[in-house]
Amino acid sequence: MSLTVSRISFRDYRNLAGRVLEPSEGVTVLVGPNAVGKTNTVEALQYVTSGQSFRRPSPSELLAPGAAEAHVSARLEGDGRVVDVELVATPDKRRFLRNGKPCRGQDLSGTLLSILFCPDDLSLVKGSASRRRGELDSFGAQANVGYRKVLSTYTRSVEQRNRLLKDGCDAALLDAWDESVALGGATLLHHRLNLFGRLSSLVSEVYAEVAGSERLACRYAPSVEGAEVGMGRDELVGLMLEQMRARRADDLRRAQTLTGPHRDDVVFEIDGRDARAYGSQGQQRSVALAWKMAEVRLCEDLLGERPLLLLDDVMSELDASRRACVTRFVEGGIQTIITTTNLSYFDDELLESMLVVPYGPES
Repeated sequence: MSLTVSRISFRDYRNLAGRVLEPSEGVTVLVGPNAVGKTNTVEALQYVTSGQSFRRPSPSELLAPGAAEAHVSARLEGDGRVVDVELVATPDKRRFLRNGKPCRGQDLSGTLLSILFCPDDLSLVKGSASRRRGELDSFGAQANVGYRKVLSTYTRSVEQRNRLLKDGCDAALLDAWDESVALGGATLLHHRLNLFGRLSSLVSEVYAEVAGSERLACRYAPSVEGAEVGMGRDELVGLMLEQMRARRADDLRRAQTLTGPHRDDVVFEIDGRDARAYGSQGQQRSVALAWKMAEVRLCEDLLGERPLLLLDDVMSELDASRRACVTRFVEGGIQTIITTTNLSYFDDELLESMLVVPYGPES
């Protein structure tokens, strides 16, 4: 049995003051007007499950006006286990505790996976390549405890190499950094390709459920030519190193590392046509919805765990047919937190099975 959030409490966290929430193991709906703390609750749930926030705030932004500290305390329970997680924020620092012991935010990954779907995610298809890479990396960091370290190590290596390219350095020093970047890049690319290979087929499968007769193909587009799903890391190191050295003159001229997974992309094609260039807004939103649903399914298939699903104000952004897909999906027994300003997006039968929690200035 997967863990679920049984309780989360707040003290001086943004505008949540002393609120306590005890969500159901099924679907909990937080309903109320804008700016009353619904999204702040979702952010806090993401913090205590993954150690990070989709908003990427500074620590000081987490504090209520005039507060010296902000506290979020959550209890996760299931299968005879109890895990207590706490976030403490001061104006210049965030720290986490797990069962009373200090830990890093990244150490929370894998305790209870959380999948967030918010309005910004609807730009997955039409947004930038970095947006699509970020989505893959965010999920990978939760699904694989070593993924985040691989990503951060590679990012630092590329930044250092770019400084050397800008400042100028001898060829021997650049050779050494080429090897470091190639090793880190190949390791990250190996993780990404394996993850994408599992995820892409599920995205296509779910899209067919959402969109009917249309066929979606997902393709990983690496900047390292010849890189494919199933390749070993050593083979990828060789490919990347060879291509980096072949493009060194271009790198020096532009003071940028032009080869590596930091320049990769994900391409979506609907019935053979590029969804970013030719897809309608409805089709692009269906792809984003299918991607998120596929992440949930992969958690179950790959890890045997049911994640916490966080749906922040997306019902208002979807049409009736896509809202129906979401409601059918959450009826499958996954703990889900939905924020909304309007309960009319849900039918009466579904509402009867949900825990509805009012949010407002006086609640």
